[in-house]
Amino acid sequence: MTRVLFLFLDGVGLGDDDPKRNPFSTARLPTLEALLDGRRLIASSAPYEGSKATLITVDARMGVDGRPQSASGQATILTGKNVPALIGTHYGPKPNPQIAEILEEYNLFSEVKRRGGEAGLLNAYPPRYFESIYSRRRIYAAIPLAVRAAGLELMTAEDLQAKRAMSADFTGAGWAAQPDFPPAPIYFPAEAGALLAQLSLNYHLAWFDFWPTDYAGHRGSLAQGISLLETFDAVLDGLIDAWNDRHDLIVITSDHGNLEDLEQRGHTLNPVPALLIGPHKLRRVFSKQVNDLTDIAPSVLRVIFES
Repeated sequence: MTRVLFLFLDGVGLGDDDPKRNPFSTARLPTLEALLDGRRLIASSAPYEGSKATLITVDARMGVDGRPQSASGQATILTGKNVPALIGTHYGPKPNPQIAEILEEYNLFSEVKRRGGEAGLLNAYPPRYFESIYSRRRIYAAIPLAVRAAGLELMTAEDLQAKRAMSADFTGAGWAAQPDFPPAPIYFPAEAGALLAQLSLNYHLAWFDFWPTDYAGHRGSLAQGISLLETFDAVLDGLIDAWNDRHDLIVITSDHGNLEDLEQRGHTLNPVPALLIGPHKLRRVFSKQVNDLTDIAPSVLRVIFES
């Protein structure tokens, strides 16, 4: 079986090349640009297929009026079902009972497990997250809900300390800055990327949820967005270096646009990217039938079990 490392960048669309509102137009992203032969991660750069990477546009609207939302978009990615069409609207940020039922019935984590593969979410969650879930002050977002529905455990602070999981900001600096969080290792971005590559070897589907991109799109400044992307690019550099030409695939995609247009301060109607890094054959297997978010899950399964 082939391994897939799924880097989920929440709230990242393919926008215009406008440095006044799109941090992808201004940030120094040498790793991304090298993958794309000098192109930036913007709408005019797709489609692209090169020696190291493929970039395609993915429709996040799926024929449903309104702005795409996190719960329905993530559930679509996780199930291959047009969740907004099934429930009659884009919905979020957290799953409503209809979306929860869809995720509990079927999702990528449970399907990989059913077919004999190993799947896992590499994010670590702090103690107060579990406390808020158990006390019902918080409900699961779509991704951790899918993990739990598959009978898998969420990673804890102990997993983070043992280097079995990573914090949401990759480096651990954000985790360490929280006064009530347990201690955590702190990495340089390239070190975090190398650890990500190492952890992905334990799974056929290794998923990492990078939600700070959506948070920055809603509340951050252009400078903060640029800084966040430059850190991600440095993590990606370490990841690719440690990947060492493996016959596996890195998939980077999103649920809806947001960060690429900071003038809107909300989700956009832009398509989202699917950036594929790995052997040309695997990129072709993944991308041959991808048009919208419903095509992501079957493409992941095709790569893992049929390539």
